[in-house]
Amino acid sequence: MISDVINTNWYEVGIVACRALISLGVLFLITKIIGKKQVSELSLFDYVISISIGNFAAEISMNIDVQLMNGIIAVLIFGFIAMVISILTMKSILLRRIVIGSPTILIENGKFVYKNLKRVKIDINDFLESARIKGYFDISNIKYALMEANGQISFLPKEEYVPATPKDLNLKPSKQGLCANVIIDGKFMPKNLEKIKKDEDWLRKQLKVKGYKSYEEILLATVDIDEKLCIFNKRDINTIENVLE
Repeated sequence: MISDVINTNWYEVGIVACRALISLGVLFLITKIIGKKQVSELSLFDYVISISIGNFAAEISMNIDVQLMNGIIAVLIFGFIAMVISILTMKSILLRRIVIGSPTILIENGKFVYKNLKRVKIDINDFLESARIKGYFDISNIKYALMEANGQISFLPKEEYVPATPKDLNLKPSKQGLCANVIIDGKFMPKNLEKIKKDEDWLRKQLKVKGYKSYEEILLATVDIDEKLCIFNKRDINTIENVLE
């Protein structure tokens, strides 16, 4: 192994490194153009496109016999096709059904649709696992189950098992909204504070009341819609780590 390192062609290594950086840049650009999606949200078409683009990027990075521009053009073409298909499927329901697919009913009115289970090739154990992940340990509580185009399974419980809402109980729900992260890992976030129409003086006063002298000792600080400041300090994290050890 030492001889392999000594005899390494460092010029070739440099070329591979440059090509890898260029490939990464092109991939990042294509991803921004196509749009953000979680792996679990990818349709079959998106998945095939992603794998193909990844293979192209790996090939032009490692295989220096392949012209760099050929690989980049291939990546750009696949990215362009993905973008065009994405736009067209938003305009055409028929094309969306052909390319992306449509939901498949697996349980209807509390009963399994066996032919659909076979069609989507899902094992009953896999179905039960998906149900447990969504919080359904008793299948008899489910009225409808649909496999979405991306392979995820959605569940609709029977009426008697639907959780009661404040409206059902004639209760006035409390206001809800997004929390602003004003301190993250000891660093002050001025833009987030501006969005809730507060300034750093207000934050420092609030921290002083709660016994904090600096940002460094705070892991996370949030402000909710009612202007309530919630602080998670680093001391709490250390305490948890000591208990686990």
